[in-house]
Amino acid sequence: MIAEDLQKKLAQKYQTTELNIRREYLQQLFLRYFYLKSTTDNVFFKGGTALKIIYGSPRFSEDLDFSSTQKEIKFMEAAILETLEDIEKEGINLDLKEAKTTSGGYLSRISFKFYKDSKDSIDVLLNISIRMRRVKGEVVTIVSDFMPAYTVMALDRDQLVGEKIRALLSRRKARDFYDLYFILRANLLPPKEKAVLSRVLEILKRADLNFEKELKQFLPKSHWPVIKNFKQALSREIERVI
Repeated sequence: MIAEDLQKKLAQKYQTTELNIRREYLQQLFLRYFYLKSTTDNVFFKGGTALKIIYGSPRFSEDLDFSSTQKEIKFMEAAILETLEDIEKEGINLDLKEAKTTSGGYLSRISFKFYKDSKDSIDVLLNISIRMRRVKGEVVTIVSDFMPAYTVMALDRDQLVGEKIRALLSRRKARDFYDLYFILRANLLPPKEKAVLSRVLEILKRADLNFEKELKQFLPKSHWPVIKNFKQALSREIERVI
């Protein structure tokens, strides 16, 4: 288990809360053990947390998202349960609050407690989408502040970014707009996705979102000025690319 003094040091280093540090530690602990299982080679890590852990996005995330070509949910569910057993052996208390198949795959919600009698719990939502089309993955080594280096099977970068943009177009949530901002700043956008940016710009202009309120708790203090006038900041990045 991560030591309290390391939690404090990392919170200071990344200008964020200890809650965000603890949650990311749990996410990475899950990933580390999950990808040691023999049945997870075709389960591909993606989403905002992948942008954070693999590509260095400053935005902390609450979820773990995956795509998979594995149609048999029981194999993935078994890997998840084995992973949770491994985490419990680290001295972390957990409760599988929800676990169910969905029309598009599998969803579970796990509640973690660092200390048995603690009233504070940390929830992590796990979502696996079953994809019938061809999905590409790549093995990525994660160098972590929390633990020795480990590997994950990540969704191909271009597919990951494409899915993030399609999520923005359908959900239009503050975090999706911020992830696009990071993608543009980090030059991660595939050329084939440029055509959709004009549409994103129009959606952004009409968006009635309090970006500062919704994103502040998940970003380092040094990034708060960006979300103060976030519409302008993202608009500039989109216009720079198109």
